[in-house]
Order: sequence, then structure tokens, then C-alpha cells
Amino acid sequence: MLYPKYAAFIGTVVFSSLVAAIPAAPAAECAPVPSAGNYPTWQQLPKQTTLPDPWLPLAYTTTDSDGGDSPNFPSDVMAGKGKNRIQTPEEWYQCRQPEIIQMLQEYQYGYYPDHSQETVKATRSGNTVNIEVTAGGRTGKFSATLALPSNNPAPVVINIGGMTNQPYLQAGIAVVGFDYTRIAADSNSKTGAFWDIYNGRDIGVLTAWAWGFHRVLDALNATVPEIDSSRVGVTGCSRLGKAALAAGLLDKRITLTMPMSSGVQGLGPYRYHGLSGQDETLENSKSGAGWWTDSTLGTFVNHAENLPYDAHTIAAAIAPRALVIDQGTGDQFTNSKGTAVVVYPAAKLVYDWLGVGDQIAMSVRGGGHCDMSGFNSVLPFVTKVLQNQTITKDYNDLGSYGSPMTTTYPWATAVPKAT
Repeated sequence: MLYPKYAAFIGTVVFSSLVAAIPAAPAAECAPVPSAGNYPTWQQLPKQTTLPDPWLPLAYTTTDSDGGDSPNFPSDVMAGKGKNRIQTPEEWYQCRQPEIIQMLQEYQYGYYPDHSQETVKATRSGNTVNIEVTAGGRTGKFSATLALPSNNPAPVVINIGGMTNQPYLQAGIAVVGFDYTRIAADSNSKTGAFWDIYNGRDIGVLTAWAWGFHRVLDALNATVPEIDSSRVGVTGCSRLGKAALAAGLLDKRITLTMPMSSGVQGLGPYRYHGLSGQDETLENSKSGAGWWTDSTLGTFVNHAENLPYDAHTIAAAIAPRALVIDQGTGDQFTNSKGTAVVVYPAAKLVYDWLGVGDQIAMSVRGGGHCDMSGFNSVLPFVTKVLQNQTITKDYNDLGSYGSPMTTTYPWATAVPKAT
């Protein structure tokens, strides 16, 4: 049934969108976290030629921390021998995960706007939902388009840039799209609904597009009863895959994050960048589209190995929620092999340690960059997560890439003993 004029004021909703839903546990004593704008510069961080240890808080990674002046400090940090590492899943969820999410906003994404200060109004007409967001006396407007299966309430995948709708609709999954350029132009022009409200802030366009995913979800919750908003996937490809990754990271309501061919600033590694594709690096991506991320990331150009995180850190911070990563072996642009044999297995170690190893998947397929077959390749995992289906496809199979490149994350031999 269609609802010709199903309208709602969503109002000012306060939710802790930046921390995953976790079980209650006694408060842990967390490492100190810098205030915004006062994070260590690249000069204060050791050069790490391998992936940074996800269990080591930033405070104990800097060269001015205890023992930081030792010649062995960088190698100890990389090998999982740093001081005061996270020891339990409870510590991870209470301390490290929030720290990573804040750190990523400082170094990469820019600080996400305070949703508690926003009012969202949504009006539905047929299969179009019109959305208005107001904050600080400013308003941004855009719309989303619905494609609904015959069953309801149905899980939903929200996408930007387009996807293969029919297999998902046939599987009983709704598909919702919105024009990301109406949120923010893919340029430095600062135009679109997001900038109508937040112009002047040092925020990357990837974060603006992520915000668009979240406001669409607000609108679906209010105006589309045919959709089950507790079962939500987000996806996009290439730069839009980077945005989908940010959307999944920054809102705990996202059940499944589906970045496709996302590359550097997505799930392509800053380190080990030349394993396949066109050798996509921090330097050439920041030079080509500096607006995707905040200005702080630009200070690490030519110093990417001083970053205290890599793509595996972003992936790990999404846990315990689900993540499926798509890459094609014929992708001429992004570092598919690096994502598959470096980033995925490193992130999976954290998922496994947290007891949710079945919630992360690597889909290695044939085909090139943003090949639409990727959506079919990940669909079984989507049905597993969003519909509790039993599947047989092995998403731990790295295909022609072979085995994980374990030398890239030496801390794997020092995984904390989960209790």
C-alpha cells in the first residue's frame, strides 16, 4: 500500500550514534584522550611500516609517552609490545572503540555534527520521501526514492550511486537511494544540503554523505512503515563506498556496512598501497580530491606511515555490527589485493577476539572497479545478516589472492587473551 501524503516531524532525537550497542559492564579506566584539535602531529608519532596495533591506545603510541624515546619503541609498538594495551572486550567497547571513532574524526573525517541539535521533517508522496533538516536556524533539503518488495516490513539497503535493485527486491529487501550530490557536491564548492547547514566547518565530503545516509534513515523511520528500520544496510562504490563506510562507522543503527571497491580513505590500506591497482596512496588521493576528508589528514601527506591507524582500524571499530567488503580482482584503480590480504584479515582478528568473527566478510570477485556483479557477490551475506538466512558461501576465501599477508600485522602473535 502506498501512502500519498504520509508526513511526520521526527523532531530532535538524541541518540548515541557513535558507539556500538554493547552489553553493560563495570566501568573501565580508559587511557586519556586528547581534546579536539590537540591530537599528536605526525612528528609526535612513530613511523610504523606495518599496520598499527589496534589494541594500543593513542596515548601510549606517541614518541613523548613513557619509553617513547627508546630506539626500540617503534618496533615494540608495531609488534604488539606497547604498554597499557587493551586487554578485554569490555575495555575495547568502553574505551578503545570510542577513542578510535573520535580519533578518526580528528585525523580523517572531521567532527560529525551534533544530531541532538537537528530537527528532521520528512514527507512521503508515493515512492518519494522529501527531507528537511534544520539546525542553528539553517535548513537543508533533499529527497530519497523507495523501491519496495512485496513483503513488509522488509529490511532495507540504502545506497548512493546506484546498485542492482532486482536481486535484492526478489530476496525481500527494500532498496532506497538518494542523490548524494544534493547532500554535498563532489568538489570543494561546499554546496548541497549539508553545507547549507554546516558551511565553514572542517568536515570531509565523505562525512557529509554519511550524514545523508543517517538523515534518510530518520525519514524512513518516520514515514515508511513497510521498512524494518532495525535491519539496515548502507552501500556505495568507490568514493561512495568510502562514504558508506563512514556511514556505518558513525551510526550504531546501521546493521550492515557494505563498502564496494572503496580504496584509500575507505578500506584500502595507506601502507602496502602498491599490491594491486594504480598504486592509490594518501598522497595522490588527497591531491586529486582533497575535499573528501578534513584538512588534518593533509598534514600526513608524505608521512602516511606515521598515521596511528590504517583501514583495518576503521573496520574493527564497526564491530560488533556486520561488515562485508567487496573488491574485484580486475579493479584497475583500487588496491583490491591489499584490502583482501592485509586489511580484512587484520580486522577479522579483532572481530574474532570480540566473539563476532562471523559478522565480517570479504567478497573477492572477478571483474573491475564498481562492477555491478559485486552486489550479487555480497548478497548471500546480506541475507544472512538482515534476514537470518543460512548460507554456504565462504567469505573467508580470498580467491586468487591466496592467504593473508601476516607479516603486515606482526601484533597478530600478541592478541590479548579475551576473558
